[in-house]
Amino acid sequence: MKFQISFDALDLEQNLKIAHLVAPLADCLEIGTLPILKHGVRIVEIFREQFPNKLIFADTKIVDRGREIVGLFGSAGADWISIMGGTSKEVIQNVCTKSHDMGKKVILDMLDVSSPGQAALDAKSFGVDALMFHQPYDKESQTLIFVEDWNMLKGNTNVPIFISSKVGRHNIDQMLALHPDGIVVGKAITEHADPVAEAQFFYDKCKK
Repeated sequence: MKFQISFDALDLEQNLKIAHLVAPLADCLEIGTLPILKHGVRIVEIFREQFPNKLIFADTKIVDRGREIVGLFGSAGADWISIMGGTSKEVIQNVCTKSHDMGKKVILDMLDVSSPGQAALDAKSFGVDALMFHQPYDKESQTLIFVEDWNMLKGNTNVPIFISSKVGRHNIDQMLALHPDGIVVGKAITEHADPVAEAQFFYDKCKK
């Protein structure tokens, strides 16, 4: 199982400081949408320069102008780029074609899809390399919906699926019980008083 750490702080130096501490424990370093919006492609270039041997995932959340965005972030050094599952079939296919031409991979963000099962069924034909499934956390009652959507997703694709959004010590065992292909942890590590110890905890959970 892959273990990915997400960096979502607006402060570039803060992201880099923590990334240098925890990078040895991560299979992939994710640059979140907010720092990308603030710093643009430059933050990807800096992460690539400072972590030359790590996979870099730029959470671009593409909905339009996909080829151009892939060109920008792919050239900056991103290995993975995200596109929203709710956008059009043509945009998804164009992003996948451009990404693969550049030797990059695409993850389909399921946050805005109305039918997870159908989106999962279509994903492979679109050329998507993985799916990102978010855990709702605003209400406890959403847990059942989350599991139902997960089962629908998993039953309709053999494309790797990653679980993201608000993963922490309180729910990591529940997430791992679903047997995802990867887990993404963000603030539970990056905002912790001891990010290295916390990253080690989640690394051990994912790798055992």
